[in-house]
Amino acid sequence: MKKKTNYIVLLVLMSFFYANAQQKDSITSYISTIKSNIYKDYKGMYRKGGGSLVYPFLTPGSNQYDNVLWDWDSWLSNIALRQILMDIGSEKDKQEALKYEQGCVLNFLHYGDWDGYLPIVIWEDSKPRDIKPENIYDVNMHKPVLAQHAAFITQNNNGNAAWIKEKFYHLQAFVNNYKSHHQNKATGLYYWQNDVAIGVDNDPSTFFRPNKSSASIYLNCLMYKELQSMVYLANLLNLSNVAKEFALDAENLKTALQNNCWDERDGFFYSVDLNLRPVANVEDKTLGRSFIIHSGYPRDYDGLIQRIGVWSGFLALWSGIATPEQADRIVKEHYLNTKTFNAPAGVRTLSKMEKMYSLRSSANPSNWRGPIWGISNYMVFKGLVKYGYTKEATELAKKTIRLFGNDFQKNGALHEYYEPESGEPILNKGFQNWNYLVINMIAWLENKKVVEEF
Repeated sequence: MKKKTNYIVLLVLMSFFYANAQQKDSITSYISTIKSNIYKDYKGMYRKGGGSLVYPFLTPGSNQYDNVLWDWDSWLSNIALRQILMDIGSEKDKQEALKYEQGCVLNFLHYGDWDGYLPIVIWEDSKPRDIKPENIYDVNMHKPVLAQHAAFITQNNNGNAAWIKEKFYHLQAFVNNYKSHHQNKATGLYYWQNDVAIGVDNDPSTFFRPNKSSASIYLNCLMYKELQSMVYLANLLNLSNVAKEFALDAENLKTALQNNCWDERDGFFYSVDLNLRPVANVEDKTLGRSFIIHSGYPRDYDGLIQRIGVWSGFLALWSGIATPEQADRIVKEHYLNTKTFNAPAGVRTLSKMEKMYSLRSSANPSNWRGPIWGISNYMVFKGLVKYGYTKEATELAKKTIRLFGNDFQKNGALHEYYEPESGEPILNKGFQNWNYLVINMIAWLENKKVVEEF
């Protein structure tokens, strides 16, 4: 009987080790496939410029985009490009890339002015009205990642900020525009003007909501890092007092995020609804006498938390907003929860328990109501790494590698977004863009030097 028991235990152990070996072999195979496809293709994102694009630049992907420059796409693609160059690029390759990297920022700043408005996208044939609309304070503009992009390029070029010096005024005007015209003074939070071109297109916290009402956690986490990037650049340019102002703005925003966006009940960061009627002394005579409506106890809160489970709540880790205690709750109660965000292919962009959850293919807007995106996997992964959740980060990196490796092997290309359970692509074959950030995840898994966003 004892021999039989030992035999069974041995079989179980052998099965376990065999399964692990198979999994390791598949990961190794996927990594090889990903590297071979990405390494041979990366220079396809280089564009010489022309027309409205004055400088050379990076387009998000060689298979899909023509002469067009997008805001956060070019920033994130650049981070992947630098990892590729670190892995296989010569010094000549790195120097060649620099003009395209800097051109992404300089093309946008070329259209800067005292008002601080900068466009979200520039086409080669863009007309002036495309680049700068008349109602600049009522529409969204370049996401707050431009200073981050400039800081990233500068940091990877030995801290040489001379290339940005003459245009730094326009970068300050851009951030000042956000502070003056996109910030709710009562809460200290930044808001979208509308739901157009917000990056996470149909995030229910913003999509089809009233204008100027969505203090998006996604937007505010980006803004926090943008302000920190301004501090870095200002100090390099010997503008120490300017740096102190931006540092104070960053600290104030961090406080505002903690005060307004953290939900102690759920252990998560949420967007905030600013669409509240103003507290005003309104006289009402409908009951035959004059009195001030609600004067006995008017509201004393400035926003209502939106308890909608959106992946961008994890950006509190990526941006460094969360405390270690908050991070622990976010990971244990949300990242690890298979009923909400945790899926076989990565992180669902909307909790599966939300009534708005949908995986239908959509291109205008792109669907962020549940499908897996490469960029959401990457940014959640970076947050896990930052707070020391190595096991969870490893799991997410391997899920992303399997997802993209399998897509390359089966379809010869990557896609825009994927089905969370099966990992099957949903839309847009040939979408490279920030998907190439899987290379940075691979470098981390292999204990190699990893290129970090600023």
